Amino acid sequence: MPRLVRHRDALVIGGGPAGLAAAIALRGRGWNVELADAAVPPIDKACGEGILPAGVAALRQLGIQIATEGGLPFHGIRFLENGISVEGRFSAGRGIAVRRVRLHQLLARRAESLGVRLHWGVNAEKLAEFAESRWIVGADGQSSRLRRLFGLNRGVVLSRRFGFRRHYRVAPWSDMVEVYWGARGQVFVTPVAADEVGVALLTSDPRSRIDAALEEHPALLLRLRHAERVSSDRGGCTLNRYLHRLSNSRVVLIGDASASADAITGDGLTLCFEQALALADALDRNDLRLYRARHFRLWACPALSSSLLLLLERLSRFRCELWRACAFWPSPLSHLLRLYSR
Repeated sequence: MPRLVRHRDALVIGGGPAGLAAAIALRGRGWNVELADAAVPPIDKACGEGILPAGVAALRQLGIQIATEGGLPFHGIRFLENGISVEGRFSAGRGIAVRRVRLHQLLARRAESLGVRLHWGVNAEKLAEFAESRWIVGADGQSSRLRRLFGLNRGVVLSRRFGFRRHYRVAPWSDMVEVYWGARGQVFVTPVAADEVGVALLTSDPRSRIDAALEEHPALLLRLRHAERVSSDRGGCTLNRYLHRLSNSRVVLIGDASASADAITGDGLTLCFEQALALADALDRNDLRLYRARHFRLWACPALSSSLLLLLERLSRFRCELWRACAFWPSPLSHLLRLYSR
């Protein structure tokens, strides 16, 4: 493993999509960038694995074209519950679904090709190593240790839920991400390859699991009953969280370390990539006010939309009536889908 150099413009702590995107964006501005993470690739995480149209556009600015590298396009969102199916197609562009490990490989390869020095298996808490970096970019996730160490942990948690994900070897039956609503939460089905779908459960009950949630959706269960399961279950926590401060004189936060919206919106990866571009622009201009303002605008829409969708989760009777109305009058769903496609 190459040694950390003593003179660098930015040291990124955290090698997930947010950290790699930040490193790519800063290196694209000519900065001397290094990245360190305690994990060793391939790095996987519970994730819906769909990237919305705005995220695809941001990735393109970072120099990554997933459509030609093993991703699968999707063109909208379909909601299903109690035999009712309503859908909306994106008004501009298309989304891309890609396995999380594949996305990580693409981001890491792009960073390396630009000259970012990547250090895997490194204990990022050795703060003495960071002293001569102009900036430390904290991209170490929802439970960020950097955020606590540098006094940036104050904020508000608006909601907390749980997510679980697995994959099945089966040909996708739709060019949309399907969202099955039920008593245990939402089951997302994402077409990630020509012969594979990802299935994720988002729930308020930490005891719920995918198998129990599938029992609520017989049609979906029938499609998957004889399909080969090709990944083990992964779990995680999803938050609606706002932080009072994103930076101090030497540290700036990005990704889930900075703020987050419930994964029901599917905006997590898109936020990472758009925040990375905003951060690079602000640091290059030496004006973090630009980043704070842009960060809030990027976060506010997913946070608002997730709050509205979580309200629907609690109002099951109203939700079913809404789906029925949308089946005959699609305008309300079109407005709701705008929250996804931004």
